[in-house]
Amino acid sequence: MTKLKLGMVGGGQGAFIGGVHRIASRIDGDWELVAGALSSNPDRAKDSAAELGIPADRSYGSFAEMAAQEAARTDGIDAVAIVTPNHMHAPVAEAFLKAGINVICDKPLTATLGEAEALAKIAEESRALFVLTHNYTGYPLIRHARAMVARGDLGKIRLVHAEYVQDWLSEPIEQTGQKQADWRTDPARSGEGGAIGDIGTHAFNLLSFVTGLEVNSLSAELTSFVPGRRLDDDAQVRLRFEGGARGMLWATQVAPGNENGLRLRVYGEKAGIEWAQEHPNALRYTRLGEPAQIITRGGAGTGPEAARVTRVPPGHPEGYLEAFATIYAEAARLVRHKKDGTPLPEGLHAPTIADGLIGMKFIDACVRSSQKDAAWVTL
Repeated sequence: MTKLKLGMVGGGQGAFIGGVHRIASRIDGDWELVAGALSSNPDRAKDSAAELGIPADRSYGSFAEMAAQEAARTDGIDAVAIVTPNHMHAPVAEAFLKAGINVICDKPLTATLGEAEALAKIAEESRALFVLTHNYTGYPLIRHARAMVARGDLGKIRLVHAEYVQDWLSEPIEQTGQKQADWRTDPARSGEGGAIGDIGTHAFNLLSFVTGLEVNSLSAELTSFVPGRRLDDDAQVRLRFEGGARGMLWATQVAPGNENGLRLRVYGEKAGIEWAQEHPNALRYTRLGEPAQIITRGGAGTGPEAARVTRVPPGHPEGYLEAFATIYAEAARLVRHKKDGTPLPEGLHAPTIADGLIGMKFIDACVRSSQKDAAWVTL
């Protein structure tokens, strides 16, 4: 098939997540990066575009200019990837949605719940698609875990525990000018949530995706352990789900010895599953009263849900970039379906603006609860 044309806002020199998006978009050969407003700094934007092979006439000085000009071109982009700090998600997405251009946006959805609600209305009125890159849902064994829960392998779910544990903000590196720490700890650019918004939303989305359960109330304690830090660097949250299940979520960026410890445990009446992002090619499955089983990616026991997003044979590890690529592949299928009616594969899952809105409600509820000394609040 002809490659789809991708544009990007943000992600220029010195950025982290922009490079990840670009690699992920290329893995399955669906996308070609052809345009960008890669930085708010004109010189950096120009230099970044040149490094990436973007033609000078499609390197833009602002996202507004890019949205208008790409919408007017006969060969305009099929989607824009938004990889800016959180406070820019809403205005950039709004500009492209109103221009009729499909959006692939990094998480969290916006900086505030109010922005998210307004953006959701704009997306509903737009003819464009909106995909949110909750990339951890792209792992094959996470797709398999979701299928196991849905068909009742675990029985009625009782307990859900998700955690995302890091150590990179254990010291006040934002005071040294470290770019990633600087904006993530700034309420004006990150929003109300620190660790709870940056990584807690990933843990929340993952447990929601796998279990299919909805949280109806929570009790959260958000803490800033590093002196002078303006946003939380640790979040401990208790969860009550519709149907009676109970859960816990821990998100921290100040636990020495941890890099990207995203883990999920789900326990039902009949069995339990455990998965860790740093070892994503194995899923531990234990039936009550029986020895534990290790299900491997692409190995015996995995079903079609995992198979359709598996790229290499068993024993050849797949990881973060491939999971991220799954989201771009799903987005490509949605765009092609919209353009020419190309059939959608069974089992397609792409996080939407609805997932982003729920994530913002989760952040908002955690902040409200913590301000009330961890009182129980509803979403």
